[in-house]
Amino acid sequence: MFSKSRINEPGPDGATDDKKSKTGDPAKAPVPEFTPSAPKAKPPASQLAADLVITGNIKTTGDIQIEGTVEGDIYAHLLTIGEGATVKGECIADDVVVNGRVVGRVRGLKVRLTSSARVEGDIVHKTIAIESGAHFEGSVQRQDDPLNTGNKTPLPTPAANKSSEKN
Repeated sequence: MFSKSRINEPGPDGATDDKKSKTGDPAKAPVPEFTPSAPKAKPPASQLAADLVITGNIKTTGDIQIEGTVEGDIYAHLLTIGEGATVKGECIADDVVVNGRVVGRVRGLKVRLTSSARVEGDIVHKTIAIESGAHFEGSVQRQDDPLNTGNKTPLPTPAANKSSEKN
């Protein structure tokens, strides 16, 4: 019923560790060594080619580089708008680098307009850099949390007050 053969035991000379392997001591059993995984490499930025036209919003937690045309809002971690790119909509990112044209609001912790930038709209930022030669039409506002789009509780309208007073 029981066999003393070592057919299923690992290693070429299972006879030397016969007593140790059969004791069932988990401390002496071979345990695969734990190696912590290295931090994952940051994926490269998604790129939208120069001949690409997108109508609609774009949302990513990663980085994105726009070289084409986008008609819609863009939400990203790092948003780079290339020299030949045009964005018509709101740009919201931790870091925004504008080399091309933006028609709409720009919100970012760090906003940078390079010398080739053309921005028509408001900029809400924590820190900003505008290079000499950049064209900008709009207002600039510094906020500690520029990514918060201001979705605070709206003030009640007079019409809403009148309807609630009747109840």
